[in-house]
Amino acid sequence: MTSESGGPRCDRGAGDAAGHPAPRENEPLRRFAGIWCRAVHPLAATTMTPEEFEGYLLPLAHRLSAALRSSPFDTEAAYEVGAALVDAQCTEPDALPAILGVIDAHLVSCSSPGVTLSPPSGESFPGTSSESIPGPSSESFPDPSDEPSHEPLADEEARARCVRLQHALAAGFVRELRERERDEQEAISRAAMAARTEAEKALHASEAKFQAVFEGAVIGVGIAGLDGQVLVVNDAMARMFGGMDFFRPGRNVTEFVHPDDVPGAHELYRELVNGERDHFRIEKPHYRDDGSELWTNLTVTLLRDSSGAPQYQLALAEDITEHRLLRERLRYEATHDELTGLPNRTLFLERLDQVLAADADAERFGVCYLDLDGFKAVNDSLGHVVGDRMLKTVAERLQRCVKAPAELLARVGGDEFLALVTGPAAQADGAGLARRMLAALAEPVRIEGRELRVRASIGVVDGRAGEIGRAEVLRSADITMYRAKAAGGNRFEIADADSNARVIARHSLTNGLPSALEKGEFFIEYQPLVRLTDGTVRGAEALVRWLHPLHGVLGPDQFIPLAEDTGLIVPLGRWVLEQAARQAREWRDAAEDDASLRVNVNLSPCQLSHPTLVSDTVAVLENAGLCPSALCLEVTENDLIGADESALRPLRQLADLGVDIALDDFGTGYSNLSYLRRLPVSQLKLDRSFTRGMQRAPADPVDVKIVEGIVSLAHTLDLAVTVEGVETAVQAEHLRGLGCDTAQGWYYARPGPPERLHTLALADAS
Repeated sequence: MTSESGGPRCDRGAGDAAGHPAPRENEPLRRFAGIWCRAVHPLAATTMTPEEFEGYLLPLAHRLSAALRSSPFDTEAAYEVGAALVDAQCTEPDALPAILGVIDAHLVSCSSPGVTLSPPSGESFPGTSSESIPGPSSESFPDPSDEPSHEPLADEEARARCVRLQHALAAGFVRELRERERDEQEAISRAAMAARTEAEKALHASEAKFQAVFEGAVIGVGIAGLDGQVLVVNDAMARMFGGMDFFRPGRNVTEFVHPDDVPGAHELYRELVNGERDHFRIEKPHYRDDGSELWTNLTVTLLRDSSGAPQYQLALAEDITEHRLLRERLRYEATHDELTGLPNRTLFLERLDQVLAADADAERFGVCYLDLDGFKAVNDSLGHVVGDRMLKTVAERLQRCVKAPAELLARVGGDEFLALVTGPAAQADGAGLARRMLAALAEPVRIEGRELRVRASIGVVDGRAGEIGRAEVLRSADITMYRAKAAGGNRFEIADADSNARVIARHSLTNGLPSALEKGEFFIEYQPLVRLTDGTVRGAEALVRWLHPLHGVLGPDQFIPLAEDTGLIVPLGRWVLEQAARQAREWRDAAEDDASLRVNVNLSPCQLSHPTLVSDTVAVLENAGLCPSALCLEVTENDLIGADESALRPLRQLADLGVDIALDDFGTGYSNLSYLRRLPVSQLKLDRSFTRGMQRAPADPVDVKIVEGIVSLAHTLDLAVTVEGVETAVQAEHLRGLGCDTAQGWYYARPGPPERLHTLALADAS
């Protein structure tokens, strides 16, 4: 439906005959519609008066305002508004920027929580129909009284939504414009065919009739000879190129070559003038005489004489400069980061794909993957505004590091940047770029009187086109960057297959840990603890193993650190304690004449600080029916260095219950010996590094003196001494002579299944 003035129908709905607004219309949105009208109407090709146009815009303003605060948030209304504006002839070059500018400047402020956002009851969405625009019908707007209430939006969220509405409006605008363009092009094609038919008839029958068609065409029409000489153009064609002077006598179409012509355009033209094809169609740029650029949708058709021989070439041109500029603007927005203006992930991946798709013998490439160290702490402590300003400063500094035309820098995530270099020395260039970027970030960033230190970790990957795929490049860069971060950060690492394989294996083990405990993939081996005075087995240390389905049996040094990093060490440690306590009970039941066998279990720092350590240990002992004296918990010396009384309290409680506490790896830390007096320990486990010099005779006198001193001090403090890593009989004899209490090591037995320890115990007892 259209109005009598020719524009789309504009039902005022709730107004009176004089055009005064109904009381239910919201005053801020009416002002918004007025501002919108004043900004856009002078730029629109609509035949509506300003008053009619403002009335047309008012329900559109209602739709946008309602969409801004909708829950859940939906941009479909903005998409339809964009289509409706095209229907209202807002298609001039400057119309869309003006439309988006008004929305950007005024929509949020006109959509305060008190504003009624739905159009008046019965008012329809102008300019669209269910046949023209997909989506929900625009004929049924809810009454404001039925509209669900909306919570007020924070300013930052409102602005973000407003930007998304602008993008959706622009998308709807372009979609409708493209459909209109397609309809017009079909009409142009039909007109071209008609013009061709009429032109041929006119050439054969009536020059006057041909001239009428030629001059009356609304698109640019030109005729040239097969040699390219321009013979005649109509007024529409002359206006496109800035006047008839452009087509001065002697002008040849070969002069219209442009650097941005599509590949193969010259070949299409050659085939046409040689009679090998009847027509071709391309989008082509041209330079006008004043230096400005014109883009046309150009169709060139071969005109033949009555015998079918090529005679002329007919050109039909439509000015698509405005549409081209709009596409380029939307393309820029889709491929660049809004905050920093750098290329985004989309553009970077397009460029990387182009490089990787080159011939295998092409120049090498390199990728630098940069991630800021500790950026999350900046956002969490100082806020996103400071974080954004920091990112903009970082982007500016990094951009200055990208010097060569073959280098590209992109922001691909919150604090992640990717750089691409190409050339025969890609690895060296990539490493050089990484050094420049780290140097550029060395100076603190000053924001609001604060000096913020910037640190970054960079992974550098290089390769040759045809030898590696995009996914592998990005994965390798990511892994290498995390290697740099794990090495302390503020550095770069170069990709290395072996190092990456270790990282991948570590990641695989980390991911497999949670299910491994559920699947029963862990088991325990026991290494005997032997009393040096008589050689009897007094117990064993429980050592957990992981029977991995792919990697086989893994020792604790391969997965315990991962379990501590992921927090799985607490449930795993409790499982080990349960199994060890149950096994110790079985040993004691089997050795009826000797109930002194005990089991040693290691505690990690995470377990020491866990609030349920004491209660879990008591519950395990009760469930196993094991007395506390049969259990010894081993804690490394480094874990207790500097521990305050609150950290030691759980160990004191366990010691008070009768559980032995052993200080493992004694001598590897930096605590002074007097520190032992305040620790709730009953045993020292001497690190093997102190006894290696005793494996052969004569023993190292320094090692002998050190061990002698430690044993003397320990016994003075009423502490038993266990020596780890005993491997020879000579070593065992030296330790026995120095007064050590118990020992363990390969000289006695390697870690093994629990039944072997029972066999050893029975043999010693006999």
